[in-house]
Amino acid sequence: MDSHDIKSLQIFKYYRLVRKWACRTYGIRDADLELLIYLDCMKRFTRDDFIKGIHAYRWDKNRWDRLRREGWIDVWRQRNRKSQKYTIYKTSFKCQQLIMRIYRILLGDEDLPTSERSVYYKNETYTDKVNNKAIEFMANDKERDL
Repeated sequence: MDSHDIKSLQIFKYYRLVRKWACRTYGIRDADLELLIYLDCMKRFTRDDFIKGIHAYRWDKNRWDRLRREGWIDVWRQRNRKSQKYTIYKTSFKCQQLIMRIYRILLGDEDLPTSERSVYYKNETYTDKVNNKAIEFMANDKERDL
């Protein structure tokens, strides 16, 4: 697969809209979501891998504890001080499901939710109205490609 194949998928065309939806719906910050995508690609990681991964993001002293506390990162193997010198972590099932859902939406296999229950699809503020219009453009664009 080369760059032209990836471009033809148009996976980044609505990335910003989908990222904003995911962050608002799941109560997570943009930088945290992108960091979780990075960590999910690693499958298993250490705290040191996490620290290396956050260099590209704004400093947030509480990020590690918050992601662990909110259930985005789980322990895969606990340290035992003899043969296991450090704990190994993985992204949680909840995190993996969110990332897979983002991929499905970006690939056009799933639509962004537009029901009344959706946190993101509301007409209360100007920003909501602009986002709703962008979601409509995304849905129409998908129909046009079919």
